[in-house]
Amino acid sequence: MLLEKYLEGRGVPPIPRFQKEEWEALRREYCEILQREEYGRALPEPTELWFEEKPLFAKEFASGYGVRYAVIAHTVVCGKPFDFPFHVCLPTTAEAPYPFFVHNDFDPDEPTRFCPIEEIVQKGFAVLRLHYNDVTTDDNDFSNGLAGCIYPDGAENRGPEDPGKIMMWAWASMRVMDYAMTLSCLDHENGAVIGHSRLGKTALVTGMLDERFRYVVSNNAGCSGDAITRKKVGEKIRHILVADRWFCENYKKYSDREQDLPFDQHMLMATIAPRVLMVGAACEDTWADPVSEYLCCAAASTAWEQLGEKGFVAPDRLPQLGENFDEGNICYHYRWGVHFLGRIDWNIYMDTIRKHMKK
Repeated sequence: MLLEKYLEGRGVPPIPRFQKEEWEALRREYCEILQREEYGRALPEPTELWFEEKPLFAKEFASGYGVRYAVIAHTVVCGKPFDFPFHVCLPTTAEAPYPFFVHNDFDPDEPTRFCPIEEIVQKGFAVLRLHYNDVTTDDNDFSNGLAGCIYPDGAENRGPEDPGKIMMWAWASMRVMDYAMTLSCLDHENGAVIGHSRLGKTALVTGMLDERFRYVVSNNAGCSGDAITRKKVGEKIRHILVADRWFCENYKKYSDREQDLPFDQHMLMATIAPRVLMVGAACEDTWADPVSEYLCCAAASTAWEQLGEKGFVAPDRLPQLGENFDEGNICYHYRWGVHFLGRIDWNIYMDTIRKHMKK
């Protein structure tokens, strides 16, 4: 098998054979390794949580195909109050309950570059969108927002396994899912978490921690996300650690030492089994490395297959431009273009969800 040879040549540790009843123990083992060595420990659930709904925005939103309002999540975490906003966009012309996305976005306001909201609601999907900097800023300041609750003295005393900011953004996505579960108009069996780039890594971590998300969508997440790390081209661990705030301190051990990793990113993907995982790659996104993303899907497939599900259904070769593989529970598309989350990606993800939806 060609793909197996590629993975063996890179020294990627295979997912071992297991019985169905052994999967949860293996999944917990993978979750433990990934928290300890890469992303840091999961944050505790809030001891208090309530939601404040704001009035509807203008009724002509999305040409009448949708309604939009803001919500403030009020929480208490680590004994400290923390609030953050998010937006809810619901379709008006589809039949409820609606499938939905929780989208951790780079843009604070609409219109947003990375979330074509009108197109989403016109297709009958809802989207609950939060801005990652409203949770904690994407810099080395650990004193603001959620980071300030976890590290009241800043990051100077961060332990080797203490969480980085990806884990904090994932925590906020789970709180938005808490709100989604209160809405009877949403289809709770068909909820997705989606993100792009570092927020694609965040979506994967969210899916690892929260099995309420049936679909996990990782767009161009690349290094330390949805790409095999060993012998990857483009961005490597030593490059991504320029933003070491995203990870735990332990991850620094593996700079220029990828072969010493006790895991690889296919194990993160495997924690999502037997749910549906979608990976988007772009031909000019060489920093993310579409081939390593494809190989990561292939390496993770064993977990689904041993659980009696279709895993990665794709040819035993490297991907060709324009291909979209969505027959199994690991899906991958390879489009023309650059590092971006655009309409072409959203439409592929929505079509794939429709194909896999629980009725």
